Order: sequence, then C-alpha cells, then structure tokens
Amino acid sequence: MIVGMVLGLPLVLILLLCTGCTPSNSPGVVSQARAQQVQPSISPDTTSPAFASALPGALDMPKSRWLPVPWTDLPGWMDDPLHEAWNAWVKSCERPMPAWVGLCIEVRMLSIATLQQQRDWVMQRFQPYRVESPQGATEGLLTSYFEPQLEASRQPQGEFQVPLFRPPADLAQRRPWFSRQDIDTQPEAQNALRGREIAYLSNPIDALVLHIQGSGRLRVTEPDGSQKVVRLAFAAHNDQPYRSVGRWLLDQGLVRDASWPGIKQWVAQNPQRTQEMLWTNPRVVFFKEEPLSEFDAAFGPRGAQGVPLTPGRSIAVDPGSIPYGTPVWLSSAGPNINLNRLVLAQDTGGAILGPVRADYFAGWGAGAAELAGRMRQPLRLWVFWPRIQ
Repeated sequence: MIVGMVLGLPLVLILLLCTGCTPSNSPGVVSQARAQQVQPSISPDTTSPAFASALPGALDMPKSRWLPVPWTDLPGWMDDPLHEAWNAWVKSCERPMPAWVGLCIEVRMLSIATLQQQRDWVMQRFQPYRVESPQGATEGLLTSYFEPQLEASRQPQGEFQVPLFRPPADLAQRRPWFSRQDIDTQPEAQNALRGREIAYLSNPIDALVLHIQGSGRLRVTEPDGSQKVVRLAFAAHNDQPYRSVGRWLLDQGLVRDASWPGIKQWVAQNPQRTQEMLWTNPRVVFFKEEPLSEFDAAFGPRGAQGVPLTPGRSIAVDPGSIPYGTPVWLSSAGPNINLNRLVLAQDTGGAILGPVRADYFAGWGAGAAELAGRMRQPLRLWVFWPRIQ
C-alpha cells in the first residue's frame, strides 16, 4: 500500500522524498548524546524576511493542493507537548515510505530527546504546508472514531444472540454480497454464514457500532465459563453501500440528535422499529479475531498504513489528499473539544473523503465513545513535508 502511494505521487514529490535516503540498521537504544547530534544548534528564525522568501513552491496532490507557510501560521504550534505524538511517529516508521527511512532513524533517536530538541528538529527537517482543496477551500470537517469495548459470548445464550461473523467463503464470488436485511431474512445468506460466527453480542446497536468503527475489543465468555479479551479487526465487508442510520432518523423527523447517545435513546423508546432502522444501512462488516497482549492493549487496532493507532495522535485521512505516514498539524475548535496538535495520518475510511477531512482516533472506553459519538466540527490541516537538504 505504501509503495502504491509513492508510485501515485507527482514526480516532484518522489524526487523530494528521495533526498536523504540512507540504508539503516536497527538503531537500538540511543544515548542522549547521540540524540543531540541530530539537533540544529539554534531554532530557525521563522519570522525573518529571509526565511519567508525561502519558502518553496506549492505542491499538487491528486485530491488537494499544499501551500507552504511559515511555522508562525500554525495555531498553537509552540504549546503542543510533541513527545505525546512521538509514539505515533515511531509507529509510522515501522511502515515508512522508502524515502523516509533516513528521517525515521532520527525519529527513533529523538524518542529520548527533550521537547525543545524535538521541536527544533521538526522545524529544521520539515516544511509546513497548508492543505487546501484544488479550488482553494481551507476549511473542512473533523469527526472522530473509537474502538468499542463490549461483552460477548462464544456461543448464543441468554441475551447474547447477535452474531459477529468471519468473511463467508463465497464473498469473492458474489458482488455485492447479501445486504444486512438479506442476512436477517434469506436462508441462502444465513446458510453461507453458518459456522462463521466468532462471538455473540447482546445488543444489535452495539453490533452496528462495531461494524461502523471497523474493530473492537471483546471480553468473551468461553463455553467453559472462562473469559478472555480479544480484538476483532476488520477483515472485509459485503460491498454494499454504507448509509447512515442517523441520517435516516433525521430525514424521517424522528430525532434531532443523531449522535450515538441520541440514536440509542430513540431505540430504547422505539424497540419495535429497531430492525427497520438497521436495515436502512445495507453494509455489513466481517471480522478476524486477534489476540490482545498487554503491549497491544496500549494501542488501538492497525490502521490502513498497517501500524497500530495511537489514541489522540492518529487520524484517518483521504490518502489521495495526504499520504499515509505523513505528520499533520490539526486545528479544530468546536463544542466538544479544541484541538491544536501534531497527529499522524495512519488510517482511512469509506466516509473520509476530500482534501480537508479527518477522523480523529479517540481511543477506547466510555470517554472515547462519548467524544467520538458527538464530534463533528470545523477543521484545518497542515502537513509537514521533508525539506530538500
């Protein structure tokens, strides 16, 4: 996927990226002295006329245009604790574009550097660009997603009657595959999924949330009564279009609040219409089960870049606008949260389309679910792109 992104870049970006490519060995544990070797002696004077006149030209991406700006244009740039983003950056360096290998050596070394050293290095090595639409629009939309944590049973019992499935064997032979309503009503679809059950949930709305988020953590009760926590990761979907149940409720005049808390409140008041609502979204996601070690539990699921997501520091983007692994400055002010921070473009999604569009990974747990369920606010983005050395 990363190779594909490089091949799809304009020639000027490929040439820019190839600057500074070096072979590398595993850096291992780095001393503070070695970390200091990659620091500039002083911070760049971004306010000087000479610095402004040295700005490079604009860069055209398939779905966006990048305009170079001075560092002073970034809201809150001097206030962000960059070290909180460094784990996400190191994760991106597990799957870098080939030309980023040399910079990734320095990223790893700077994991033990001071905040000022990290900020100085970023300003020395990178040029910030404002992300715009090809028509010049600079404002877009920020939403949020999370990793649900749910109780489940390995077998159908009691209230646990809502199955989650592995991909059916004939998924590739039928496109699109059966819809959500078909799976509930047609014997042919049900037969194709027999024996593909991973676990059972107690609530169909929780299952829908899991389908929309694409992954989740389950505390599964096994047949012998023991419990274990596993991760369900995205494996495939039925190739049906995604349609928002919240939009359907709004269009029907049934709710004014189409957040997940608002949707769940409507379902609790109208249980006889739950199935009708669910069937308005024909897309169904199929999963694969993964073990969840103590180390894995500190990070989210793997995103489209192929690396684990970091809560609060990973975003999903349209890769035609921002390539995976790119450091991004995100600025958004809204009723739910104000954000000015460094994040990494590490994921994408079917609804994440357009030049100034991002989905913010909130993490897991009740707080993350609440934030993700309500976030929908204005967004501006800047990317950090390597300077030609």
